[in-house]
Amino acid sequence: MDYFLELFFSGLTRGSIYALIALGYTMVYGIIELINFAHGEVYMIGAFVGLTVAGVLTSFGFPATSIMVMASMAAVVYAAAYGYTLEKIAYRPLRSAPRLSPLISAIGMSIFLQNYVMLSQTSDFLSFPTLTPEFDFLEKYSSTIGSSDFLIITVAAFVMIVLSLFIKFTRMGKAMRATAQNRKMAMLVGINVDQVISATFIIGSSLAAVGGVLIASHIGQINFFIGFIAGIKAFTAAVLGGIGSIPGAVLGGLILGWTESFCTGYVSSDYEDVFAFALLVIILIFRPSGLLGKAPVQKV
Repeated sequence: MDYFLELFFSGLTRGSIYALIALGYTMVYGIIELINFAHGEVYMIGAFVGLTVAGVLTSFGFPATSIMVMASMAAVVYAAAYGYTLEKIAYRPLRSAPRLSPLISAIGMSIFLQNYVMLSQTSDFLSFPTLTPEFDFLEKYSSTIGSSDFLIITVAAFVMIVLSLFIKFTRMGKAMRATAQNRKMAMLVGINVDQVISATFIIGSSLAAVGGVLIASHIGQINFFIGFIAGIKAFTAAVLGGIGSIPGAVLGGLILGWTESFCTGYVSSDYEDVFAFALLVIILIFRPSGLLGKAPVQKV
């Protein structure tokens, strides 16, 4: 039972990170029906910014908890700026172009950001300091859940709840829902659609940055390629849950995390990706729109 619980919480930790990144994919797709393949690289850049800030603050003797908070805040600001800039440069000029054009632009930005970080930083793995405080009340459960697991799960749950409340009750959240429903009608009733789309990229990038700092501190190392792997997994989670559905992105992330964790624990780590993508294929055969996605309505 202890081993099962260990795998359960390990999968929940993975799934929480996948869900944070998948929210960015699904929000952007819900608004402009674009797969932002550079989103994983924004997650990676957030981790590198967190490492830089953590290194500076550590040299000044700041406590680990303060470093974690300030590194996360810096990563959020930096990633949000990248998300906003990506939308302005790579996607907005192509908004009325054929759908293949922004897709190619997204892939190009992903490759550009990977190589930019590789050349400006290093192609090697860099060690990331452990910034998670030790929670005394978890000491007797240390065999099943660690402090960093607990922090990731708690922060991810809090962020998802805040995002849901933001989308449901705030003026910008209502504008996002209106734009996702019908962009032209939203413009006709006075909604600044360009501002809404920019805000969507900023929010999605901020969530990815939080996930980048948390998982980097949990694993203890980063490199320029972590965004590609995490981005593909998070995109899979978004499709699994139903691309365009925020609850679906969360559910897809958790299911993917648990699938990988249990397959690694009970079968072999060599097959974790096989089982994860096999699950995606099986679900899409029976639910092409994903678990919580809605089938597209054909207008005649």
